Amino acid sequence: MSKQELIVNGRSWPHRGEGLTELLAGMDLPADGRGVAVAVNGVIVPRERWREVKLNPGDEVDVVGAVHGG
Repeated sequence: MSKQELIVNGRSWPHRGEGLTELLAGMDLPADGRGVAVAVNGVIVPRERWREVKLNPGDEVDVVGAVHGG
């Protein structure tokens, strides 16, 4: 991992100075965030706070989504 990367779901991801909302917008997720949970550095971030979170190089972001079916 370089100094300008994030770890997203265990993989290196380029850090472009974005916040959490911008990072999530670049992923294949529902636009309204329903069914998605996010943790940054092991701390769960409520959806209503996603816009407030600025990401720093080296941050670890875990994103999980609900899956329909059975």
